Amino acid sequence: MDFSAVSSALKAIGELTQEVTSLWGVDEQVEGLASELRWMQSFLKVADARKVDHEVIRTSVVEIRELAYDAEDVIEMFALKVASKRKGGFSNCIKRSACFLKEGCLLHQIKSEIEKITARIEVLTRQLKTYDVSKLGVDGEGPSSSTERREARRPYPHVMDDNVVGLDKDIEKLVSVLVDEESECKVLSICGMGGLGKTTLAKKIYRQSQVVGHFEHLAWAFVSQNCQIRKIWEDILSDLNILTEVDKKMKVEKLAVKLSSFLEENKCLVILDDIWNTKAWDSLKPAFSARETKSKILLTSRNKEIVAHADKNGFFYELQELDYNQSWELFQKIAFPQSNSLGYKIDAKMKELGEDIVKHCAGLPLAIIILGGILATKYPSLTEWLKVSANVKSYLNNDKGEVLRDVLALSYDDLPPYLRPCFLYLSHYPEDYEIPADRLIQLWVAEGIVSSKQEEGDEGQKAEDVAEGHLLELAERCMIQVRERDIATLKIRSFQMHDLMRDVCLSKAKQQKFLYIADQSNVCQLSTIGRVRRVSAHKFFWIQCIKSPHLRSLLFFDKFLLREEEKKVLPFQSYTNNRRSEESFNALDCFVAVLIGIVIVTKRRGIWKYMFNNFNFLRVLDYESGGEAGCMLPNDIGKLIHLRFLRLRDLEFMSAKLPSSLGNLRCLQTLDLRIEGRCSDSMHVPNVLWRMQQLRHLYLPEECNRKTKLKLGTLRSLQTLVNFNTKSCYIKDLINMTNIRELEIRGPFNIEDFNTEELGKNPLIVQSKYLHSLSIINYEEGIDPRHLAHLLSSCDSISKLSLDAEIRRLPEYHYLSSNLAYIKLRRCMLEEDPMPTLAKLPYLSMLELHEEAFIGKEMFCCGQAFAKLESLSLKKLNFLEEWKVSEGAMPCLRRLEIQRCRQLKKLPDGLRFIATLQELKVVTKIKTFKDKVEEGGEDFYKVRHVPSIILQYTLW
Repeated sequence: MDFSAVSSALKAIGELTQEVTSLWGVDEQVEGLASELRWMQSFLKVADARKVDHEVIRTSVVEIRELAYDAEDVIEMFALKVASKRKGGFSNCIKRSACFLKEGCLLHQIKSEIEKITARIEVLTRQLKTYDVSKLGVDGEGPSSSTERREARRPYPHVMDDNVVGLDKDIEKLVSVLVDEESECKVLSICGMGGLGKTTLAKKIYRQSQVVGHFEHLAWAFVSQNCQIRKIWEDILSDLNILTEVDKKMKVEKLAVKLSSFLEENKCLVILDDIWNTKAWDSLKPAFSARETKSKILLTSRNKEIVAHADKNGFFYELQELDYNQSWELFQKIAFPQSNSLGYKIDAKMKELGEDIVKHCAGLPLAIIILGGILATKYPSLTEWLKVSANVKSYLNNDKGEVLRDVLALSYDDLPPYLRPCFLYLSHYPEDYEIPADRLIQLWVAEGIVSSKQEEGDEGQKAEDVAEGHLLELAERCMIQVRERDIATLKIRSFQMHDLMRDVCLSKAKQQKFLYIADQSNVCQLSTIGRVRRVSAHKFFWIQCIKSPHLRSLLFFDKFLLREEEKKVLPFQSYTNNRRSEESFNALDCFVAVLIGIVIVTKRRGIWKYMFNNFNFLRVLDYESGGEAGCMLPNDIGKLIHLRFLRLRDLEFMSAKLPSSLGNLRCLQTLDLRIEGRCSDSMHVPNVLWRMQQLRHLYLPEECNRKTKLKLGTLRSLQTLVNFNTKSCYIKDLINMTNIRELEIRGPFNIEDFNTEELGKNPLIVQSKYLHSLSIINYEEGIDPRHLAHLLSSCDSISKLSLDAEIRRLPEYHYLSSNLAYIKLRRCMLEEDPMPTLAKLPYLSMLELHEEAFIGKEMFCCGQAFAKLESLSLKKLNFLEEWKVSEGAMPCLRRLEIQRCRQLKKLPDGLRFIATLQELKVVTKIKTFKDKVEEGGEDFYKVRHVPSIILQYTLW
């Protein structure tokens, strides 16, 4: 059951009413409200622990959440009003007397609102007290989510793509057909029911070295049930590196022509994942109509008819269920965390239970993975395993589709209470959407889904750390599929949901009225619903359709205002577009065009005004897809005083000026201002951010107007600061940010009043012991190496460093953090070989030297250098002629990439001593260099032991 709403309300009462009660004497009403909420929270916990499944309880959960939201809204609204009045001059007796009548009205209003909510809660409480939850449900231990058990879990979540068994023969067969140039087969299809691993198999093939080496270009597109033709074609063109800004505005028919021509002229592999029916293929077919081509298409689908419909000579491959041995092998990988440890033996009873569970999974990998994930979180409690085993037998039916659905439902039912709202929140995102972990965590915290009690109790952990642990648990349970990890820390950076798991998430969210997903097809229904708390807009719709004044969150995944919608609103749009292409375009046409522009701007402004004036309880406003957003951000945004999360990234405004009313948003925790002003290269940000003292994550525009310097020294809770610029911000303010974790400096970097004579006397710039990531980007001018060295000397805990600026000389080793695990250098123009300095870093595991990072001719990696280095990337080092590697250097290197180093004539001889090397990728336009590396070439003996060698000869 979802406790998060009640917990969040109690948090608001505890944190925000202290000032209210001391000023107004509403202690009795507030305490009565808190007492009722605490009783409800206890009731829900007992009911959940005993697995009570009763219709009255289920329907009451939704009502409890609504009551808790109302309570939180009332408490917070009045607390904020009182706080603003106090700061506005309560110390002034004359002003206080003048406002006495208003204060009395405010007191009466808060008492009245609280009493109404309390009365509603009391009615529900009397109803619930007739159900003795202690006598309902199943006896036994409580939830298995204790701190001790969490500590015993695996350190990193399982990635579904890593948990693969039984696909070797499938990969071998499909790859042989793909690389066969004599075959007439242009379309291949992997078919099978959901949960068999079709996408996993396709991804293995997509990354297979033989495939990467055979095709000149590879592209991947998710089709899904909601087939969006334009998006799919744009995704493919983007993967092929031929998508331009012009393409994004051209007609969809012309996109198909461009893609078809490219596929005809080049050898490409395009994977279309999850095609549902022949109708979807017919709509996509115009882009794949080339007849004489070496390009090939690989489809994944649950529909066997598609491949014959797509290509009469197509290759059909039906993926089979796992046999028992393969099923057991997969189950062991997930369910027994220590199974890879030397000498580990599986408990006999657990093995018996596991084998019995595997038999019920019908060879479906997804079912095995989900059940294994559930059991892994309960390891090593035999009692908990027995419970799951009993539930599995009661859930599962014989039909394979039913087996999968039941297993997915069981995975949700088994979630501890604190994870359920986290999982339900994932229903906001569209199908196949790659979800950024950091943004999701910020949303969880902003919505109060992560409890402040946990933040205080877990040894000073920030709410973000607690939320990160929740995400880790969802991955451990295999309820999400990890797509990308942080290079230095291995933390989750992005993930997706299997479409079947997403179906469960959507079903549960709908059942509990957790959110409403809006698009053009259901806006009429939305306009009739008065109690909508969360809306996720997957498609554009008119925001005026929402009539709920208590809306808490709005997430948009489509353009601010689609051109198609503009045409509907403006009948002259198509007329002017046609007239512009004619020589007779006259003054009248210009007038009509200007008029249309004014109407469009007015429409966009109307969208903003409606939101800011009707959704006063909004906590989250997130624009995902950017686009033209009108003349300027209206001043009315200052009315949204409850906002915790505001993301305006990639929105384009005509004006480059932001309103000063932003300073009213004092509850903001996340603020993303990476927006564009079309009439200026720089954005004017008013000097009001210092008021937002609860800010945790701040993303400034890439270029701020330097006429106004921003004061940020009051933002002591800040954890993320992006696009900090010493020309528009005070560098001394960084000293106060003692909680900063990620810092990105963009533009000129100069330290004020820097003592060039005695460098040691300059004060430290950063005093946060939590800073783990530092990035410096400067396209304007070089950075003084002394200033850089001083900055790095105060960043002794960072594990990630990215320098994209001209520095000419790398700081000496003692200025660099010994914790560095990842370093990227780009355009640094280093004149001396950086390898002797970087080689000393004890934990460096990934190094990237790109685009003139080094402009010398020789680079040398001596023996015992780079003891922990696992990945090395050299790109566009155009002056590098010789690279030497001694025996014993880079003993852990697994991946080496050399791209477009035009003067490099051969591979270093020392590569033959690196036994750990698993992948070598060489991209070059020097044919002689490619010939040396490929099998039979004079350099091949140096890398013949490498399992995966990818060679690409390209003219760019």
